Amino acid sequence: MTPNRRRLFLSSLFAVGLLAACARTAPVQEGGGNFSGRGTLAQRADQIRRAGTGLGWIIEPQGPGLMRGTLNLRTHQAVVDIPYDTQRFSIRYVSSSNLDYDGTVIHRNYNSWVQNLQNAIMVQSSAS
Repeated sequence: MTPNRRRLFLSSLFAVGLLAACARTAPVQEGGGNFSGRGTLAQRADQIRRAGTGLGWIIEPQGPGLMRGTLNLRTHQAVVDIPYDTQRFSIRYVSSSNLDYDGTVIHRNYNSWVQNLQNAIMVQSSAS
């Protein structure tokens, strides 16, 4: 293989590897929504806890109107804060391990986990 062909091959291989790495990440998305029906702050906290626990999240109260969710999957960890009131909630990134977070993008599975948590909270609020 000539030096030029070898350089072209290595450059192409690097580009393919870079594209593959980019495909595994996506911009960090926050979740949230409106609760269904009426509920007290304590009822909303219970709905969030039930929703998260059902998906494998560890949900811990941080004070009135704030829960912290931690999801541990294999060697990965995602931590989110869930501020809420009686009408709405948000899901905000706090930290992560082994999810390729660089301040802007994160492993694409993180966004799916947040979306699933958001949907489960909304289901819990409509069931109560």
